[in-house]
Amino acid sequence: MRDPDETPYIVIEREGGGGIGSFVLGALVGAGLALLFAPKSGEETQEEIKSRALKLKGVAQERVRDAQQNLEGRLSTAREHLQTKVDTVREAVDSGRKAAVEARGELEEKLERSKAAYRAGIEAAREVGASSDLETPGEAEIFEEEAEGSEEGAEE
Repeated sequence: MRDPDETPYIVIEREGGGGIGSFVLGALVGAGLALLFAPKSGEETQEEIKSRALKLKGVAQERVRDAQQNLEGRLSTAREHLQTKVDTVREAVDSGRKAAVEARGELEEKLERSKAAYRAGIEAAREVGASSDLETPGEAEIFEEEAEGSEEGAEE
């Protein structure tokens, strides 16, 4: 039995020669499209290929020029940046050299003052040693030898 909720459907069939008219219509449409999309002659095709190739060549040359200018700009910027860094390092090295020379001069000056003070101390000690009463004469000689050995160590 039939389900009452089921929707009925209808099929319509035609009888007769409807196939020939459709075939003729399709043939006419196909012929029109074939005329629209028919290939060009050999000369026309060659000219079109040549013009497209020239356009492509021009576009490629323009892009190469743009890329070259872009690269040259970047290289120029990189060179300037590198030169700035080199100048900065060069200035730092020169400043370091100057500071080292100044520090060495100051150190040598301090060393000379220390040596002079040391010599003055030895001379003062000799004077005190010579004027004071030492228990034995050998102690004065030992004191002088120690003083001379210390002076040689300070000079090195």
